[in-house]
Amino acid sequence: MSAVRVLAGTRKGAFILEADGKRDRWKIEGPFFAGWEMYHVQGSPADPQRLYASQSSGWFGQIIQRSDDGGRTWRTMNNEFTYDGTPGTHQWYDGSERPWEFKRVWHIEPSPLSPDILYAGIEDAALFHSDDGGEHWHELAALRNHSTGSTWHPGAGGMCLHTILIDPNESRRMYVAISAAGAFRTEDGGATWRPINRGLHSEYIPDPNAEVGHCVHRLAMHPAKPEVLFMQKHWDVMRSDDRGDNWYEISGNLPTDFGFAIDVHAHDPETVYVVPIKSDREHFPLDGALRVYRSKTGGNEWEAMTKGLPQEHCYVNVLRDAMAVDRLDSCGIYFGTTGGQIYASSDSGESWTAIARDLPPVLSVEVQTLA
Repeated sequence: MSAVRVLAGTRKGAFILEADGKRDRWKIEGPFFAGWEMYHVQGSPADPQRLYASQSSGWFGQIIQRSDDGGRTWRTMNNEFTYDGTPGTHQWYDGSERPWEFKRVWHIEPSPLSPDILYAGIEDAALFHSDDGGEHWHELAALRNHSTGSTWHPGAGGMCLHTILIDPNESRRMYVAISAAGAFRTEDGGATWRPINRGLHSEYIPDPNAEVGHCVHRLAMHPAKPEVLFMQKHWDVMRSDDRGDNWYEISGNLPTDFGFAIDVHAHDPETVYVVPIKSDREHFPLDGALRVYRSKTGGNEWEAMTKGLPQEHCYVNVLRDAMAVDRLDSCGIYFGTTGGQIYASSDSGESWTAIARDLPPVLSVEVQTLA
């Protein structure tokens, strides 16, 4: 029987939840690396037993951890991050210039081709590559050295490269998203990059239709239709049908289109999930009611999925990397909250159950479907 493994990164450690294919009883292990901020825990699609974790501390810096046995044991990588680009500057909040820094790893994305090949999204706005399982890292410097790089500026949470998508049909084609620079695409494995923000409109920047400067919160893609991208932006839910060359809004009847997380059903490329929150100042659900919204039409027409979710006095947030799906026949949807809950649906969002409560604030949720 198939099984599911949920990997959760929190403000105070990492947790691993496992269940069989019924998904009705969960075993929780952790915290691993207790007391550390675990920005992302991710499994390799090429080897389900290979896990990577980003461990961060303002006192002790950044560490990459690796497990080769599904999380039972871990070892610290050498964590040699080599900047290959020339030093430069970017814009700060007040418009002044600020040197690039290395602060933390926000996102780890293993290649589907090999468990030893992986990418890391960094704050400030850099993309790193490792081909030896995380022992050594080299910057794909063409991204940060893009001609627009000096105009990039941080979002409220910093200038984080938080999303990395690899085209399953062409591994040299990748997409990244940076807050608050926008979305970018490479066709040659990172040697060159182009901004893909046409159609985005942001009232809070000097030129609302600028080539860069948009606060993209998250990108999502279905492997069966990699030319279609979905975006949760700082206001607006967006869609592109041409690999990001052009975007159009699909917020439709959402009660608010501000949020962080977005994901796609494992078996239906036109079924999309978002978790709207009230506003960019009030990061909690509208009316204190936690609702996942689902569109079965690729956007515009949305329905609230509420069964099993708190519908009053709920003031949690769902962060950008805190939603994921499994690949079982009845697709499971999972998300974590800043209140320490992890919710799961085994019926594509129709009903929800808290499979963990009272954890530290959840930063990331990833799911592995195990044979």
